[in-house]
Parts: sequence; structure tokens; C-alpha cells
Amino acid sequence: LQKGSSPVAPVHVVNEESSDKTNLGFIHAFVAAISVIIVSELGDKTFFIAAIMAMRYNRLTVLAGAMLALGLMTCLSVLFGYATTVIPRVYTYYVSTALFAIFGIRMLREGLKMSPDEGQEELEEVQAEIKKKDEELQRTKLLNGPGDVESGPGTTIPQKKWLHFISPIFVQAFTLTFLAEWGDRSQLTTIVLAAREDPYGVAVGGTVGHCLCTGLAVIGGRMIAQKISVRTVTIIGGVVFLAFAFSALFISPDSGF
Repeated sequence: LQKGSSPVAPVHVVNEESSDKTNLGFIHAFVAAISVIIVSELGDKTFFIAAIMAMRYNRLTVLAGAMLALGLMTCLSVLFGYATTVIPRVYTYYVSTALFAIFGIRMLREGLKMSPDEGQEELEEVQAEIKKKDEELQRTKLLNGPGDVESGPGTTIPQKKWLHFISPIFVQAFTLTFLAEWGDRSQLTTIVLAAREDPYGVAVGGTVGHCLCTGLAVIGGRMIAQKISVRTVTIIGGVVFLAFAFSALFISPDSGF
């Protein structure tokens, strides 16, 4: 009996330990991703794009377009980061730590050099870009004409309902957000996090962080955009990045999170 029962207990303990380790890894990745995304995105170009477009167009359409772009970008970034896991973890862990330290120092330097009106300059730049896109949209409508008169007004109403989320505004919100996010600090950060943390935790945390920032921009609009101190957020972001870099001194690469 003792010989038959002895192998069972250690297996059960190992399973519990691995389960706890996985849960800790997911939570650590989730917290890291959501905190880094928030400090990177508040006052960023994508934040202002959502804020300004929501003041001019249907908020739900703008939110849907922006969130689809950000969700897609987060998934792509996590896949890029996860692809690097073929490299031994000890290398990716310390390379990512060095990148966090570099990002943190750069953000601190940028924040300290910023003028108090930095957010307003970014806001005006995005406004000019959206105005340009609007003019292009109007020119396209004029070139295409008002539509087929013979089809009658009855077909336009159901078409508008069916194409509510595939409207030019949805496409504009998606395109502007996706292009603004490509190569942005938050994208690079997501890739780095996915290389060293639990990819599912990074994906969920990153998506939730983007949801919070974009939702805040859409609901608050210009008022929040004008009151956010980009300088303060950038300095806080630098501190957060450096904190993750310093945490590597106390966490072993083989600890799993």
C-alpha cells in the first residue's frame, strides 16, 4: 500500500505548484501590461484621435473603430513578442530589462524637457490631421455623387443601419488609430512584455488598458484632453518603466513571471 500510494502525493503537489505559478505569471503580466499601457497612452496621439473624433461623430462608431485597431495591434504585438521565446529566456529577460530601462530614462528626459503646453500642441496636430481626412472624405463624396436616384430613398435607410459600423467614420477611426499606434512606444512595450511575461496576461492587460484610455477619451472628449498634463504622465511613465527594470534585480529569469 505504501509503495502504491507514495508516487501519487508528489504529482498532486507538483500540479498545484505549477497551477499557482501559472496564475501568478498571468496576474503579473496583466498588471504589468495594464499599467504600462495606461502611462503610455494617456495624452498620446491615439488618445487625442479618439477624443477629437468623438466630439464630431457618433461616439460608439469612433470607439468601435479605435478599439478594433488597438485590439488588433495588441494581438500582433503579443505574437511578435511570443515568437522571440524560441531564444533562451535568460537572454530575452535581460534584453527586455535593458529596453525597459532605456524607455524609462528616455521618458523621464522627455518629460523633464517638455513644456506645460505639450498636450495642446499634440491636440492641435491631431485636429489638423483629422480636418485633412475630413476634407478628403468630402471630396470623395462629391466625386462619387449623391448616389443612384433611380434606387429611390427607401434603400438608403436600411443601408445606413446595416453599414453603421462600416461607415467612413469607422474606417477613419480604425485607420488613424492603427497607423498612429504602429511603431509607437506602447506597441514596442507590448512586444517586450510578451517576450518575458505570460502572453495571455499581456494580451488581456494590454487590451483592458487600451479600453480604459480610449473609453475615457471618447466619453470625456476635449475637456479631458485639455486638462491632461502630458508632462506629468510622461514622467510617471518613466518611473513605472524604470521600476519594472529594477524588479529584474530581485526576480530570477527562471521564476516564470
